[in-house]
Amino acid sequence: MKIFIIYNFQQGPGGGGGNQFLKALAGVWQKQGVLAQSPKEADVFLFNSHQALKQVFTFKKKFPEKIFVHRIDGPMQGYRKSEKYLDDLIFKINSLVADGTVFQSNWSREANKKLLPFQKQFETVIYNASNPLIFNAQNKEPFNPKGKIRLAAASWSANLLKGFDTYQYLDGHLDFKRYEMVFVGKSPVKFKNIRQIDALAPEELAQMLKQSDIFVFASKVESCSNSLIEAISCGLPVVAFNGTSNPEVVGGGGELFDNDGQAIEKIEKVAKNYLFYQKNLPRFEIGSVAGKYFNFAKRIFDEAQSGFYYPCQVGFTAGLSFAKDRGAAFYQKILSKLFSK
Repeated sequence: MKIFIIYNFQQGPGGGGGNQFLKALAGVWQKQGVLAQSPKEADVFLFNSHQALKQVFTFKKKFPEKIFVHRIDGPMQGYRKSEKYLDDLIFKINSLVADGTVFQSNWSREANKKLLPFQKQFETVIYNASNPLIFNAQNKEPFNPKGKIRLAAASWSANLLKGFDTYQYLDGHLDFKRYEMVFVGKSPVKFKNIRQIDALAPEELAQMLKQSDIFVFASKVESCSNSLIEAISCGLPVVAFNGTSNPEVVGGGGELFDNDGQAIEKIEKVAKNYLFYQKNLPRFEIGSVAGKYFNFAKRIFDEAQSGFYYPCQVGFTAGLSFAKDRGAAFYQKILSKLFSK
């Protein structure tokens, strides 16, 4: 069985967490010989959230007998209320095309299902993982409790919900005689004490993380943060906001905070018990994750081959009817374009 990933990959530091994760996933399957190089040779298609939908529908129309697995993000309106339409679109595409659904965390699955009636015969939760050739703890600089404690934070997005209120608070309240802090990526606020640098290529980001001691992650809404997993994979204990999927990801490898003032207390607690948290860091191995994706897809594929499951079938008329039933002319227009020849 071979899998084709429907995604427009971006090179370099851009593209966000999904781009980096899917590249790492493709790398494993490439080595294992299960990554399809063309849609024609694929038995299964994996597609991501609301992206590359024109290609998704093109392949669905051309290969209706093949299996389509949908990796779900969000809920998107948790990031921006104005993006409710994306959650609706993701649900519609999932209903029309997907044979199986992968949620990135238990929180994401529950939150999505509270908003929309996602329901498939095949669904699962699989956490993300980073590229181990880049994000690993090899040559990580040791923690020096007598020196300045080095904090790091990162975000591809400048959305305020990524925790910039907390970073701004830390910028004004941390004891910078005891701490130093660097922020990597885009920021809507200017820092006085925190050193800010532009987004880095993955290799450069990993090097920066290995030169740090603690990763501060203040993002308020995450389905399963790749930035958080990358830092953990580089051997950094974490101080993270206590919300959405963050507790699932951090596990015993750090502390959670509920407000800005508490964040400083938790940073100090981790610093005082550094080796304990470092020893209890969770492991996110891309080889294991790739195996879970493959086995999930193969279960659907085998059921279809044995005749116990028939792949989701959809046509132009069904798509327009579905959009009309949902009472949204906007989606009817989108689906009309997607189903067009």
